[in-house]
Amino acid sequence: MNNLNELKAWMLENPTSTQLIKYSIWVLVILSLIVFLRRLIKKRFPDTSLRYKSQKGIEIIGYLFIGIISISYFTGSIKDFGLAIGLLTAGITITLQELILSIAGSFYIFFVRVYKPGDRIEINGIKGDVIDIDSIYTTMMEIGEWISSDNYSGRIVKLSNAFVFKGPVYNYSQDFPFVWDEFNIPIRYGSDIDLAKSIVIKIATEELSEFVNKSKAEWKQVVDKYYIEDAQVDPTLAISMTDNWIEFNLRYIVDYKKRRYTKHRLNEMIEKSIRETEGKVLLASATFEIVRIPTIDVKEEK
Repeated sequence: MNNLNELKAWMLENPTSTQLIKYSIWVLVILSLIVFLRRLIKKRFPDTSLRYKSQKGIEIIGYLFIGIISISYFTGSIKDFGLAIGLLTAGITITLQELILSIAGSFYIFFVRVYKPGDRIEINGIKGDVIDIDSIYTTMMEIGEWISSDNYSGRIVKLSNAFVFKGPVYNYSQDFPFVWDEFNIPIRYGSDIDLAKSIVIKIATEELSEFVNKSKAEWKQVVDKYYIEDAQVDPTLAISMTDNWIEFNLRYIVDYKKRRYTKHRLNEMIEKSIRETEGKVLLASATFEIVRIPTIDVKEEK
C-alpha cells in the first residue's frame, strides 16, 4: 500500500516523466499488436497476395495511430493537430526530406498502383522483379548487370520509394505482360529468298502462336484503357540488303519472362530448317573479297 502511495506521489511530482512513460507504453502496445496481427494473418490467410496486402494495411494503420499519439503527447491535445503540423513541418522537411519522400512514395505506389510485388520493373537504372514493398524501400531481385539477357544476378536490391518521383518507372508486366523482341538473320546472296522467308515465317508463326493469341486480348484492353493505336502482334519480317548479305529482321511478341528462351528456340529451329534445304538457303558470315593484288616492284642491289 505504501509503495502504491509513493508511486502516485512520484507521478504527481513528475508529470513529464509520467507522460513519457504512458507514451512509451502506448507505443509498445501498438507495436506488439501489429506484430501479433501480422502473425495471425500469416497463419489464417493462405492466399499470398491477400496476406501481403493485409499485413501491409495493418502496419500502415498501426503507424498512423503511433503518429496521432505522438502528436497528442507533444502538443498536449489532439485539437492542436493542425498547429503542431505547421510548427514541425519546416524542420522535418529539411532534416527528413528523403524519408518523407520515401513514405509518400509508398502511398503513391500503393494507391496509384505504379507497381506491385511480382512485377518486373526498371527504376533508377536498376531492373528486377519486385519482391517486397514497405513504407520506405522497394526490394527487388536484380536482373542483368554482368548476367546477359533477363536472368537473375543473385543480388537483392533495396531501393528508396522516393525514386518514383525522380524519374520514369518501366513496368514490364502491368496491364500488358508481353514485350516485342527481334533479331537479325544474315542470308547469303544467291540463296532462295522466297524459301528463306517461308521458313522463318512458318517457324515464328507456329512457335509464337500461344503468345500471339493471349496478347491480342490483352492488347485490346490496353487500347480501351489508354489513348493508343492498335498494334501488330503477329510476327513480322523485314528484309534489307547490306554489302555482305541479305538481312532478315524478325520482330515478334513474347511473354516478358520467356524472352531469352524464345529467342534461343527460334534461332535453333531456323538454323536447323536452313540446313535441311541442302544449300538452297545459306547463312552468311563476314567475308572479304580481294579485287586486285597490287604490283610490287622489287629491285636487287648489287
